[in-house]
Amino acid sequence: MNKPVLIFPAGMPRALDFLQKSIKEGKSVIGSSSLGYDASREKYPAWVHLPYVTDPGFDQALRHALIEFDIGEIYTPNIVVWNHLSQILGKLIPGVVLVNASPVDEVLSGYRAALSEAEYLMANQLPLMSDIQPRRQLSRVEVASLCRYTDLIPGMCDDDKFSALFDTSRYSVSGDIVEIGSWWGKSAFILAWLARCYEIGKLLCVDPWANEHLIQNEEMVDSGSRQVSADEALTVFQIGLLPFNANHMNYLRMTSVEGAAYYGENRSACTEIFGHTEYAGEIAILHIDGNHAYEAAKADVESWGKFVVGGGWIIIDDYIWPYGDGPRRVGDEFLENNRSRIAAAFVMGTALFIQLSLQD
Repeated sequence: MNKPVLIFPAGMPRALDFLQKSIKEGKSVIGSSSLGYDASREKYPAWVHLPYVTDPGFDQALRHALIEFDIGEIYTPNIVVWNHLSQILGKLIPGVVLVNASPVDEVLSGYRAALSEAEYLMANQLPLMSDIQPRRQLSRVEVASLCRYTDLIPGMCDDDKFSALFDTSRYSVSGDIVEIGSWWGKSAFILAWLARCYEIGKLLCVDPWANEHLIQNEEMVDSGSRQVSADEALTVFQIGLLPFNANHMNYLRMTSVEGAAYYGENRSACTEIFGHTEYAGEIAILHIDGNHAYEAAKADVESWGKFVVGGGWIIIDDYIWPYGDGPRRVGDEFLENNRSRIAAAFVMGTALFIQLSLQD
């Protein structure tokens, strides 16, 4: 059986995250703290008190605990403790190891990865041919911010689609950004962030957030849909996007067809979470990612396409989709029936991107 892992100090957020991870993996865990009373103690199956790392008796107390509990590993999210242990642990009890890298590297890894991703995106922009004058180049920090916080929101926006959204938004006219089907909010966040940085317009998300509207008559997909909660998805959406709201985003908890009728008459949205938001009534970017059944996807395009202005983008997600051909059929029909109105069209990742001509 694996030897126990000691988590010290046990009450820090990353320590508690590591605790949950260890328990799920079936590891034996012992918590430790230097506080007289630590509220996190009750979360741990076993506990040992240690003096502060600056206490002259710390090393001896740690050695005693390691032997008493037959500890094989130590996790510490504290940089001072980590530095000290990395220097003395091998001498104190050979064989006992630190299981984590430097806490500084742990804390900053996501930001460093975001900066690297930003550099890649900026160096590999799509060579788009468009009649629209490109908007200003964003800074490395701005793009890294987008990458960092996008990574924290759950969703299924693949890297190629993310890259295309980043590039096509720069070649966008002004107007509303409308997303059909937002669920947890990853792509909604991307669109909201780009809309604000490029000063395109405001974001409106339209989603019924109701399990019955997830049924797409594809059993493999529908079986997965039955395992999720629409109410919880809306809450996750609200939590993820609320901190970034600057009165430039809101949502309608409606079906796509109902939302289009409401948008056409009201051009506003009012929710308890995001307040009241006024819209232009003309769409610069339409992102369709709702129900992928053919009839539903067709209704999305027909209901909302009429609001897209010349120079605007229509993005049909999952145009390439292994579970059915609804989005592809709808996209192909739109391309065939609107040849004279289309300035550009391409597939990136699994999504179809269509830009209408300025004369539309």
